[in-house]
Amino acid sequence: MYIQQLGLIVGVLAALIVAGMIYQRTASRAASRRFPAPGELIDVGGHRLHVTCSGTGRPPVVFEAGIAASSLSWVAIAPSVARFTRVCTYDRAGLAWSDVPSCPRTFDRIVEEFATVIARVAPGQRCILVGHSFGSFIVRGYAMGHPDAVSGLVLVDPAVEWLKPDAERAYRLRRAQYLARIGAVLAHVGIPRALLALLVGGAPAAPQRFSRLFGDTVAQTLGRLVSEVRKLPPGTYPVMQAFWSEPKCYDSMADHLAALERDGAAISKIVSPPEIPTIVISSGNQPREHIDVQRTLADASRGGRHVIAARSSHWIQFDEPELVTAAVRQLLESDRPDA
Repeated sequence: MYIQQLGLIVGVLAALIVAGMIYQRTASRAASRRFPAPGELIDVGGHRLHVTCSGTGRPPVVFEAGIAASSLSWVAIAPSVARFTRVCTYDRAGLAWSDVPSCPRTFDRIVEEFATVIARVAPGQRCILVGHSFGSFIVRGYAMGHPDAVSGLVLVDPAVEWLKPDAERAYRLRRAQYLARIGAVLAHVGIPRALLALLVGGAPAAPQRFSRLFGDTVAQTLGRLVSEVRKLPPGTYPVMQAFWSEPKCYDSMADHLAALERDGAAISKIVSPPEIPTIVISSGNQPREHIDVQRTLADASRGGRHVIAARSSHWIQFDEPELVTAAVRQLLESDRPDA
């Protein structure tokens, strides 16, 4: 009797897994047809990164997103900046429309791929670079290696507190990697897709109950992420839902978190050339000591400026996008020969 019951349970689980895989594959194919890449795919050596450019003018502005974010992070800003100069946004490997990475993710490799993107979209031109959170490290890393190619930096709430984490943050960083890997496994059988469909469809209780299986911290983190995503234009919800239903996004998140953990000490030693004017925008809801560290990044630049976004959380480009646009405009005007 016990063996029969065990066999029945295994059979039911196997059937559910197969059904989930079919559901995931079918829905994934439908989503790829519904949301084709709006830009072009650039080969960076074994895989392709998705890049979208608009507008005209110089210097061009290239945006770099946060650790698990994509070009969609800039939908509230890129169109306004494109009214007065050329704008390019892109997706790092494994995120949004870009291919999965063909080699391990290290910080140096990520910066190299960013350099390849810039060489393609703005050959021989000096650029203004805008980086959010983890992305601020990437643009500073590029500026250190290519000082003559950068006319200005805008650092949007750089995540300086994660470069030399205390014991609690180190634990959170490792746990986030573990949960992201679990997310990738679950995505293969359609569970995130089903939960996101329930969430978007007006049934938030089911995803929240499921997330609590991994602890209250995960449930709270999910709640914060959902609240930030809801600041995006509603038209972006379906495409965001499609992206975060795919295993590659969770794997990419884990890869980037691992790179931050492994290379954080080296990243903390990056020194932006002082001749590059740098504007740092800090969210107003963080501890004063973090704001003070961010201010030092601006002070290290001869043309530096520090701005506090008093009404913003970490995603300043959602809460006060006009501050980022104004910072870009200031750098652009100061770069003009007649300025």
